[in-house]
Order: sequence, then structure tokens, then C-alpha cells
Amino acid sequence: MKRAHVGFVFAALIAFGTGQALAATPEPMGTYDDWSVFKTNGGDGIVCYAVSQPKDAQPTNVKRDPIYFLVSAWPGKSVKGEPSVVPGYPYKSGSTVSVEIGSDKFEFYTENEGSNGGAWMKAPEDERRLLDAMRRGARMVVKGSSTRGTLTTDEYSLKGVSAALDRMGQCQ
Repeated sequence: MKRAHVGFVFAALIAFGTGQALAATPEPMGTYDDWSVFKTNGGDGIVCYAVSQPKDAQPTNVKRDPIYFLVSAWPGKSVKGEPSVVPGYPYKSGSTVSVEIGSDKFEFYTENEGSNGGAWMKAPEDERRLLDAMRRGARMVVKGSSTRGTLTTDEYSLKGVSAALDRMGQCQ
């Protein structure tokens, strides 16, 4: 994960959560079942991203801001598919997030900025393997721990993710 991208995810969180714009209002590129694709032109150039919200978020009695899984493309930086998690809370310091698709398991590192948390792949070389698993899978489970120690489990549908990733790949 390139450090410049961390700010984008936090800005996207703010834009999604409040309806306010990033540097420019995100332009919808399409909705594909449970995934949507957007394009924006920020300080780092054009960014496209496929995004989804979980179908189930546990525990249900915990207050969280909106929750998202994003895959970002940065054509000007030759980044084609960078996965990240927006959990709706700050993560426990030094914790990791697990992402499971069938028998495939991936580990993400966490970073907080103020009251917002985010997670990115620990091993960038695993990004392609994760995206391939997303295309083959039906559901994805994301587990992480908040600063208060609450374990959360979010289940995402992968219906439409292949079409969304293909559309995101056309970003220029």
C-alpha cells in the first residue's frame, strides 16, 4: 500500500458517510448487483474504485459509521487493484484484519486517522490472489477488532464483483 492512498480511503469514508465531496464529486460508473464503481479526480490524479457494503455486520449492538470494502485503481500510478477495508470505527492499535473467501485467508494491516480506521493488505503481492478469489467466491468475511477490543465480523456478497472490477479496470 502506498502511503498516499491512505488519505484517499479516509476521504472516501467521509464522502460516503456524509455525502460531501472529495476533491471532486465521485462520478458513478455503474452498479453491478452488490457492487458499485465510482471515479474521482483527486490531488493524486484519477482514482476509480469498486465498493460494497456488508450484507451482515456483527455484533449488531455496536455503534459504527458506514462500513465498506473498496478496491481502488490509480491509472496514473499504475495501481490496478488495491483492496482496503473501512470498518466504521478505529481499529485496535497494532491489530490485523482477516479476510476470508472460502478456504482462502488474507491478512491486512490496520491504520487509524482520528476516529476513522482502515486496513490494507500486508503483502501487496497477495492483492492479485485476493481479487481472483473474490471473482470466484460467493461471499467474503472480514474480521477485525476495535480500539475497545470488540471483534466485528462483516459478511459481503461477491455478486457482481467481477463486472465491477472489470469496469474499474477501464478507468482512465
